Amino acid sequence: MASISTLPIPARFPDPFTTDPHVPERLIGERRSYRTVWVSDIHLGTRGCNAAMLIDFFDHVDCETLYLVGDIIDGWRLKKRHFWPPEHNDVVWRVLKRAKRGTRVVYVPGNHDEMVKPFDGFDFGGVEIRREAIHETADGRKLLVVHGDEFDAVMLAHRWLAFVGDAAYTALMKCNVLVNALRSKLGLPYWSLSMVAKHKVKNAVQFIGRYEEVVAHAARSRGVDGVVCGHIHSAEMRPIDGVDYYNDGDWVEGCTALVEHHDGTMEILHWAEEVAVRALPAQLALPARAA
Repeated sequence: MASISTLPIPARFPDPFTTDPHVPERLIGERRSYRTVWVSDIHLGTRGCNAAMLIDFFDHVDCETLYLVGDIIDGWRLKKRHFWPPEHNDVVWRVLKRAKRGTRVVYVPGNHDEMVKPFDGFDFGGVEIRREAIHETADGRKLLVVHGDEFDAVMLAHRWLAFVGDAAYTALMKCNVLVNALRSKLGLPYWSLSMVAKHKVKNAVQFIGRYEEVVAHAARSRGVDGVVCGHIHSAEMRPIDGVDYYNDGDWVEGCTALVEHHDGTMEILHWAEEVAVRALPAQLALPARAA
């Protein structure tokens, strides 16, 4: 089993009681309260990670249970080049702070953070490491929680091709960062170049559809009511052959999270859109039309 010291991540994560975050935690008047929150594909350790957006999300949202559904840390990139700005520590700080405050935090590793998988069953700083999990919703449904890379035919059959694809994807994400840096200077909201490209390519659309079906069928064979996954950076919620399929998306392209309300209702939050709306100037109320 690998030791913590051999993992390609910073040697010391921030202690939520002794370390102040680079971006101070904002005291929001009325934070949103959810029963459960799922986030995945954050890819800490890469330039494509939208840490600022995720920090804003954590500062506005509270939950009883937080699931980290894989690819939280990008070990593939960190093995090649060390990149870990203060904002990435701030994301870790907020997760650990939630665990200290009583939130149940469950970390289900993916393929990019596969170095965490050998620690299945361990508990680090209040964060439970699990290869997979079963979540029971407020309305009594059982959901399988997995990252989803085990259902990716490319990952299973041609691991080398997955690394080639990752390199191409990384190049696209660098373009995405440059485009949004320019948009920010022009006062324009966040816009995902890579997300648009993905949905314009027919083969990518077909792959996503097939992936969703495979994951849903696997969940049905396990006898659960639904499945929550990540991996393909495509947020979605829909029934597939009697199984509720949920994908919480990512924090590189779409900046989305899956949430469960206290009555068991599920929703996908598109945080970039919410931030854009929040940034709009307050609209003046129009005078009532005379009778």
